[in-house]
Amino acid sequence: MPSGNVIRGTRIGSAPERFDRLTAPAPRRPVTYWCRNAHRVQFLIAAEAETPPTWECPRCGQPAGPDRGNPPGDRRAEPYKTHLAYVQERRTPEQGEALLAEALAALARRRGRA
Repeated sequence: MPSGNVIRGTRIGSAPERFDRLTAPAPRRPVTYWCRNAHRVQFLIAAEAETPPTWECPRCGQPAGPDRGNPPGDRRAEPYKTHLAYVQERRTPEQGEALLAEALAALARRRGRA
């Protein structure tokens, strides 16, 4: 007869199952990077994976590279751009005038003025 105990066979405070005893972890290798501020960044990566050219330093946020004597330069901060600045990068003034004329003509047609 069921007792209503959903966690049958376990007790409060018992240790979790040890799944790590049943499976072996994937082969890994240590990778070390250094940033301009001489911070060492070390982590494990899969043995067959390619190492990235740079890694972000968790202490200062600067890019770090695998060569201790020649770390990558400072990250260049992108200036804030408005929506208009992005549009102006994609369109010439002539294209902008043509699009504006087309939009105004479509608006006039919708209003019955054309």
